Amino acid sequence: MKTAKNIYRIVLALAFGLAATVEGQNIFVGSYGNNTIGEYGLDGSTVNASLIPSAVPEGIAISGNNLFVANAGANTVGEYTTSGTPVSTSLISGLNDPYGLAISGNDVFVANAGANTIGEYTTSGTPVSTALISGLNDPVGVAISGNDLFVANFATGTIGEYTTSGTLVNASLISGLNYPWDIAISGNDLFVANGGGGTIGEYTTTGTPVDTSLISGLADPIGIAISGNDLFVANYQNGTIGEYTTGGAPINSSLISGLDQPDFLTVVPEPSTLPLMGLATAALLLPRRFLQ
Repeated sequence: MKTAKNIYRIVLALAFGLAATVEGQNIFVGSYGNNTIGEYGLDGSTVNASLIPSAVPEGIAISGNNLFVANAGANTVGEYTTSGTPVSTSLISGLNDPYGLAISGNDVFVANAGANTIGEYTTSGTPVSTALISGLNDPVGVAISGNDLFVANFATGTIGEYTTSGTLVNASLISGLNYPWDIAISGNDLFVANGGGGTIGEYTTTGTPVDTSLISGLADPIGIAISGNDLFVANYQNGTIGEYTTGGAPINSSLISGLDQPDFLTVVPEPSTLPLMGLATAALLLPRRFLQ
């Protein structure tokens, strides 16, 4: 049957075509020096160095096809598509020096450095609790793993642990850090950017040190992001993004260069191609009689 054959061809084209295209991932970087969010490929290529204008861009988080950006200069969180189109430049307003962002499900968690709080909002901008966690010490970085929320307290050199409902677990889960800026999580490990020490430290999510100087010799590392087994670091002082393995081995210490005071960054999550490949496999296994 011609109709069956045509459907078969369409299914194969869609399945294999989509499986090929969804592998693309990009890095979004905030540049404090020129107030923009830039987009780059994982190979370091420039996609758009001025994708989104922002008033003092700090934290960046991604959910689906949308980027959420903490604008410290405007005390807002703006929402944009990953192609740079504004959805709402003041999705959340009335903040106090917002820095780190983390998203869990339909909720956005915002580190308000000026108020020493973490606020919780829906991804549509509705307040859930504007001071979900209070009494912090210059919180700048925030990360979530399951129901646990980790906060980098810049002023006291600590990482605190809380539940996503705001319950204190351990206010000094990790201490003795040197001006920690940002946190990234991979499995059961926390990676911490120590701006003052020029290092990336690795700890378990229970606070046990794995390697306090996993990566060293950095130039005021602020932002950190992980994709698979790769770790990306924003070096504020020398305007670069470096790439390393999560084991600390250098891949390219100047993957992206020529930036103007890069701070926070995020990487588009790697999608799973298994459902698409499964569709293609199923199409290949269709009985021949349906295609005759």
